[in-house]
Amino acid sequence: MSQAISASWSTAQGRRTSLNLSPERLSNYDLILSCQEGFKPDRIAFSELLSRYQSHVDRILYHLAPDWQDRADLAQEVWIRVYRNIKRLKEPVKFRGWLSRIATNLFYDELRKRKRVSHPISLDAPRRVDDGEIEWDIVSDYPSPDDNLATREFYDRLKVAIADLPEAFRTTIVLREIEGMAYEEIAQMTGVSLGTVKSRIARARTKLQSVLQQYID
Repeated sequence: MSQAISASWSTAQGRRTSLNLSPERLSNYDLILSCQEGFKPDRIAFSELLSRYQSHVDRILYHLAPDWQDRADLAQEVWIRVYRNIKRLKEPVKFRGWLSRIATNLFYDELRKRKRVSHPISLDAPRRVDDGEIEWDIVSDYPSPDDNLATREFYDRLKVAIADLPEAFRTTIVLREIEGMAYEEIAQMTGVSLGTVKSRIARARTKLQSVLQQYID
C-alpha cells in the first residue's frame, strides 16, 4: 500500500513539475492539461496550443471550403469554440480528433446558414466556365510521367484536384481520406445514406485517379 501511495505521489509530483515548465517546453498532452486548469484556460498555454495546431485547422478548412474567402474568420471561430469548451475534453490524447470535429461541424453550421441552393453536379458533365465549357479531365501543366516529379508537385496537384471536385464529393473524400472518419460517421454528419457516402467516395477516388494518372504511372 505504501508503495502504491508513493508511486501515485511521484506521478502527481512529476505532473506538477512538468506543468511548471514554460508552455513551449510542454508536451501536447501536458499543454492541454494546463489549458484545462483554473476557471479559464491559461492564455499563454492556449496561445502555444493554437500555434501548434493552427496549420491543422487551416488544412481542414482549405479542403472543405477552398473557394471561401473567409476561411480565416472560420478558423478564428474554431479556436473560440476550443477555448470555451476545452475543459469538457475528457481525454487530452484525443485532442486532434476533437479539434477536427469542431472545425468540420463549424463548416457545416456555416454552410446551413448560407443556405446555398445549387443543382447536383455530375462528374461526367462538362464544367461551366466564363468562356464556355470544359471537361473535368483537364490536361495537366506539370511535366510528363517520364520526368522526375518532386513529391511536392504531386501533392500540389492533388490539392487542386480535390478543390475541383463538386462540393458534396469534396467534403466526403476529405472526411474519409484526410480526417480518417468512418463511413457511418460521415453519413451521420452529412445527413445522407451510407450507400450515398460510399458512392461519392468511390466516384471521387475514380476522378482523382484519372486526374493524377500520369503521376501514378
